Amino acid sequence: MSDIENRAQAFKALSDPLRLAILDQLASGPRCVCDIRDELDIAGNLLSHHLKALREAGLVASERDGRWVVYALDENGLEFARDALPQPRRAFATA
Repeated sequence: MSDIENRAQAFKALSDPLRLAILDQLASGPRCVCDIRDELDIAGNLLSHHLKALREAGLVASERDGRWVVYALDENGLEFARDALPQPRRAFATA
């Protein structure tokens, strides 16, 4: 996958309001999938779909804890997303 395709995948994952709500939940630290589901009041299969998209985009990481899965923000993926926009070489002059 090219760099541009990787960036597009990250932005596609970030373009959904529910996925942003999931990231907001994870901003306070790792969370069990059951807690995310309860907090957002969504069906487990829908949450699973969105978490998969966030994982594939490299924005979250998961770890099994017994019968539950715990999710956390992936700092490398978030840094990549922050840096994904092209940086201007020269800004407009301010008046």
